Amino acid sequence: MKLALIGFGQAGGKVVDEFLAFDARIGGGFVESAIAVNSATTDLKGLEHVPMENRVLIGQARVKGHGVGADNELGAEIAKADSDEIQAAIDRIPIHEIDAFLVVAGMGGGTGSGGAPVLARQLKRIYTQPVYGLGLLPGTDEGSIYTLNAARSFRTFVDEVDNLLVFDNDAWRSAGESVGSGYDRINREIVERFGLLFAAGEVQQGDHVAESVVDSSEIINTLSNGVSTIGYASETVETNDGLLSSLTGGSETLDDGAATNRLTSLVRKATLGRLTLPCDVASADRGLVVASGPPAYLNRKGVERGRQWLEDETGSMEIRGGDYPIPERDEVGAIVLLSGVTDVPRIDQLQQVAIETQETTADVQASADEEFASLMDTGGELDALF
Repeated sequence: MKLALIGFGQAGGKVVDEFLAFDARIGGGFVESAIAVNSATTDLKGLEHVPMENRVLIGQARVKGHGVGADNELGAEIAKADSDEIQAAIDRIPIHEIDAFLVVAGMGGGTGSGGAPVLARQLKRIYTQPVYGLGLLPGTDEGSIYTLNAARSFRTFVDEVDNLLVFDNDAWRSAGESVGSGYDRINREIVERFGLLFAAGEVQQGDHVAESVVDSSEIINTLSNGVSTIGYASETVETNDGLLSSLTGGSETLDDGAATNRLTSLVRKATLGRLTLPCDVASADRGLVVASGPPAYLNRKGVERGRQWLEDETGSMEIRGGDYPIPERDEVGAIVLLSGVTDVPRIDQLQQVAIETQETTADVQASADEEFASLMDTGGELDALF
């Protein structure tokens, strides 16, 4: 699936930068173009793989390249004000070559959480390609302002994209891990999961062809509206040519039973293990299973059994499946995409935060109005005395 990636804000830019490195490493060919948009000059300079001409600094008239300080209302304002500068970079994308846009943003900061929904709305108005979001939820220990930003931004982002893929940092931070090293590792986790999904089906000349191809239409049909999460499980395998030949007797495939059992087990682990956004699997409307790894370890029966198991687990009839051969990889993996999920505790928590904040803000405003009125009355009484 060919994507135009647009990273909005600090977290979004870093993840897009990591996507470019991952795509080059696996030879996936799924990144057609990559753009980074930010209100902070330092963040743009820190990127390594996004081309310099595709790094867009916005808000110079308002924040002078220093960022918006976690103010997502300001982030939205400058995204609207400088939409022409962002569009100038998008105009360089060969639109006829892409299958979809992917707007990546951290939802706790200011520039990304405020600006990404604004950009998504603009893209959907202009182009016919699907516009997906990849939203990164902040950890609950990052501070209340970031949780509040995410609560405010989440609903808006969902409304403006064709599907919002979500990664919850709160579920992936390790105890005792520093913020810097923690986010570097998390970014790699994000990119491996979503990168393998989008790379599936992008066959280059000379590549192994999948037994059951996962093309862009399979992914697009799965990502129709709502919120999505991804699970991934892998197992290291021996890819030494000599050992492989001795096991297969010179054939290109291993024992069908072993390959089938391995893939079925990996699909279960991917689904029931750690999802990018923890949820009740049974609440998913649609799903997609992709087996990846050395071609000799992939087979149609394993993918089909994994797909059938997921169909039973979700109760959905819209579960698709296929494989993505990667000859040079020493791992067999299963990617499980669950789309249209509704039973998500983290989202319920964010919505509750938004409600409570609205109520608190209204109470504070009412109290302030009363105090102001009281002061005005007192002032009138003093004027009468003199």
